[in-house]
Amino acid sequence: MKPQTTRTPPAHLQLVIFIMQQLLIGLVITLSSVQAFASNSWNTNSSRHRGIKNVQVGPRPYYLIDKMQDSRLKHELQRCSEKRLRPSNFSIGHRGSALQFPEHTRESYVAAARMGAGILECDVTFTSDGELVCRHAECDLHTTTNILQTPLANKCSVQPDYSSQTPFAGVRCCSSDITLSEFKSLCGKMDAANSSATDLNGYLNGTANWRTDLYSTCGTLMSHQEAVHLFDSLDVGQSPELKSGDSERINTVFGSQDAYAQALINELKRARIKPHRTWAQSFNIDDIRYWVAKEPAYGRQAVFLDGRDVAELAKAPPSLRAFRKLRREGINIIAPPMPVLLTVDTNTGQLIPSKYAQRARRAGLDIISWTIERSGRVVEEVLQGNNTFYYQSTLGAIENDGDLMTTIDVLAQNVGIIGLFSDWPGTVTYYANCKGL
Repeated sequence: MKPQTTRTPPAHLQLVIFIMQQLLIGLVITLSSVQAFASNSWNTNSSRHRGIKNVQVGPRPYYLIDKMQDSRLKHELQRCSEKRLRPSNFSIGHRGSALQFPEHTRESYVAAARMGAGILECDVTFTSDGELVCRHAECDLHTTTNILQTPLANKCSVQPDYSSQTPFAGVRCCSSDITLSEFKSLCGKMDAANSSATDLNGYLNGTANWRTDLYSTCGTLMSHQEAVHLFDSLDVGQSPELKSGDSERINTVFGSQDAYAQALINELKRARIKPHRTWAQSFNIDDIRYWVAKEPAYGRQAVFLDGRDVAELAKAPPSLRAFRKLRREGINIIAPPMPVLLTVDTNTGQLIPSKYAQRARRAGLDIISWTIERSGRVVEEVLQGNNTFYYQSTLGAIENDGDLMTTIDVLAQNVGIIGLFSDWPGTVTYYANCKGL
């Protein structure tokens, strides 16, 4: 038997084999590097996960349900107490979770997503260098940030007058007073101030006693672009609201109101945010009309915020024809505050849909409303007549904190809203999960 011999491949084949081996080794190294980079990015930025998997709403929904009067709804909600909760687009984080976190800060947004808000809101205004940022108003930095404690106070439109007995009565600090980098250097705080205070500490120490400064150490301010990417990484819908502002400054910075409205959409498009995951808002109906005409994909879900006087709308709600006109213009979603959508049945004392709500629905409009959990001790406020804007229509129908859940139920089941803004989204998330919304 002849011994076996190993054939040596021809020289040109050896070269081919060697090159393929090197390419394979290179590919393995490259893939390993990509994996390591991805792993490092995940670890260094906690917002890189795709959505919240473990929704936690805290004890408040359970507290509110416990306070409800005995009813079929109460028993139904109680049966969901051990249900695994998931994010819901019915639950919209109003400025994040502003009941306890500084509004429009990264911390407030992440807390809202953790509570299952399926959509988050960035109110959009602008800086002096034309960057879009998340603030409720162009000129609210004196109540929502620490700007007066920093050298940037010298750039405020109206600075404190320390020669006066009330130095803060007219103070006014705007995001448009400063650049984006200066804006980013500030700390977010709870939106509050004591305008009658005589010193800075007294002015800043104005947080309502039903809120808290526990999480107000130094909230992280965000540009709109940063918020867009954060919301995308949290796998939530985007609901940017284009805020009104000084028209002269808007024209100086952007050239026109339309260009300002376009800038918001441009940032969504650059981040490749899908139109069906976007609900752009404005109180200015011309902004909505612009988006419908110029950016129809995003305009399809644009939300007209109806900020007309609540009392006037209760007395004389728009006609069915007026609502149908909005639909013909391509406006599909309208968003009035809760008092506009509700009224109290004089015979039963129960909450029922208002004529405004009935006509808007008949016209084919979808409805979103605002804002539940905006206030704290609701019952005391209603009874005392203090800060009752969001509960004007419920006077006589609210008897305890648990009636907040009843209010949500009437809005969802009888009015037929498709989403509800909340300062504490966990409450709405619980209800939405229990009702399958």
